[in-house]
Amino acid sequence: MQLKVKGKNVEVSDSIRQYAEEKLAKLERQLADPTQIELELAVEKNPSIAANHVAEATIWTKGPTLRARESAEDVRASIDQLVEKLERQVVRYREKKKRRRGSARDNGSAGVVGTPVVPASEEGPLIVKTKQFAVKPMTPEEAVLQLELVGHDFFVFRNADSGEVNVVYRRLDGNYGLIEPQ
Repeated sequence: MQLKVKGKNVEVSDSIRQYAEEKLAKLERQLADPTQIELELAVEKNPSIAANHVAEATIWTKGPTLRARESAEDVRASIDQLVEKLERQVVRYREKKKRRRGSARDNGSAGVVGTPVVPASEEGPLIVKTKQFAVKPMTPEEAVLQLELVGHDFFVFRNADSGEVNVVYRRLDGNYGLIEPQ
């Protein structure tokens, strides 16, 4: 397992880094092979927010990509809550995998890389972040599972049946939509 701990508006001490490693080691035992874990610890500078210590983690595995974000009044408490949330995601993933009884296909996302983008024009909205990732072949059902695990509103994937790039998204009524190119 490769763990990367970053701090945003906070210095990450060795004791906090060691505490995070111990807590995240629980997940390593539950997952088949976590290849990379990225933990970002931050302190919100807004004095009206009591739970200003934020812990955000992304775990890339051979299977799903897990992502969670938690905040608390203490950095250790935010890490504890984060690990609990990730453990629930792992359990949910394992249960769904058992129900499907199937696909041994790799359906995880590759690492995400962000680069700053210069705006095309000064008048319009700004693109403040870009992400690049591998678009892996999977069924729409597997894409919905990935969507639930990463906690986003949409998920881009390559449809294993058609070979086209598709998008699944969460609708306001709680169901899911599929966007396919013509």
